[in-house]
Amino acid sequence: MTQRAIPLLLGSVAVLVLSSASPAAAPPALTIAQLQYDGGGDWYANPSGVSNLLAAIRERTGLAVADRAAHVRLTDPALWSYPFLYLTGHGNIRLSGEEVETLRRYLLQGGFLHADDNYGLDESFRREVRRIFPDRELVEVPVTHPIYSSVYEFPAGLPKVHKHDGKRAQGLGIFDAGRLVLFYTYESDLGNGWEDADRYGDPPELREAALRMGINIFTFALAQAAS
Repeated sequence: MTQRAIPLLLGSVAVLVLSSASPAAAPPALTIAQLQYDGGGDWYANPSGVSNLLAAIRERTGLAVADRAAHVRLTDPALWSYPFLYLTGHGNIRLSGEEVETLRRYLLQGGFLHADDNYGLDESFRREVRRIFPDRELVEVPVTHPIYSSVYEFPAGLPKVHKHDGKRAQGLGIFDAGRLVLFYTYESDLGNGWEDADRYGDPPELREAALRMGINIFTFALAQAAS
């Protein structure tokens, strides 16, 4: 997908409502829906990050996205009106049985989840993924996948924003019939790279790489949902 092609998504995606949404409900503004969860983890981490990413998406792609993220729970009927979910945090995440079933259904019916390891989330997130998809494994998404080239080229894969455990950054995913339904950015910490410049003191080139990858993920997910 080229940058000139991105605005063509707007007409399709702005009215995109997943198949279980109430037909009477008006779709919300096109945005990133940040997932609220229980278990003790700080689902609200990186408060300026998503807003900065949305601003970059709006300025660079022409997509008329909202200024801020929506906050949504898996039990909220509005969930089905958002094609893009974002999950982050540092601590434990625990989903109820109902939430596990809802998230699986959401993803298999056209939704997309970007989970960003903000250090400390990995163990509990992988546990919950095994509950959501007991029949599938997180696999490394090859660097030839279009998520790495939807707007900007990342021939080497994810940028590594923060050191964490010193492991290489990996983009891991769950696929359904060839469709990437869940993308897990592990040991990368994109969300911290999206934060205000004075928050962590990351160099401009690293923040730019994080924003570019975030734009790729968002536009890829919308193009996939609209196809």
